[in-house]
Amino acid sequence: MPDELEHSHDPSAIAARLARGPRANYLPDAVYGAIDGTVTTFAVVSGAIGANLSARVVLILGAANLLADGFSMAAGNYTASKAAAEQASRLRAQEERHIALDAPGETDEVREIFRKKGYADEALETLTRLVVSRRDVWIDLMLSEEYGIAASSRSPAWAAGVTFLAFAIAGLVPLAPFALGITDGPFIAIALTAIVFMLIGSLKSRWSDRSWWASGLETLAIGLLAAAVAYMVGALLARLI
Repeated sequence: MPDELEHSHDPSAIAARLARGPRANYLPDAVYGAIDGTVTTFAVVSGAIGANLSARVVLILGAANLLADGFSMAAGNYTASKAAAEQASRLRAQEERHIALDAPGETDEVREIFRKKGYADEALETLTRLVVSRRDVWIDLMLSEEYGIAASSRSPAWAAGVTFLAFAIAGLVPLAPFALGITDGPFIAIALTAIVFMLIGSLKSRWSDRSWWASGLETLAIGLLAAAVAYMVGALLARLI
């Protein structure tokens, strides 16, 4: 257990932190984009190496994949994030309408939410009364407890941008040795990519309870497995075609 707290509990620090409200989390977009950028680009490079293609062809195929797949991932994340935001907006409007048309029924739902959390008698009624006295708090509670929708809102554009940027930066690593014309490009690419996999996994562990090396090795294993499959497919096709 860490000896230091992650943030201060001084009254002024608490007030300032809560005044900012919940922050949108784009870490999953960055991790997903970085891992996929490294895996897919390195897989293309591995397949091209397995097929015994020239460094120029490897660079062309890798760059084309980097831009096309990166844009595809960003567009997909934008669409998914926008759909989630639209769903949250629809459900908020739905809860507002339900409260307007059947406030007693919605009040019973609030009461049941707190009852399941272990509250009873006077404490239960007090909590229910306090929540339904504030319409915005009431709706936020229903969205969170009934639909699992958090109060923080993610920007679809930011989610897409973070995904593409992480994909492009991480995906450039396997291509760098070929772009620089290094003689032992394939071996350097493998070494650099392995380091990137370990770094991504290690950084990911900062937001989890797993050790940095376990998370890093897991990400490394996933990436190398994808690369091995691509290499074998490339080598097989080179013999058949």
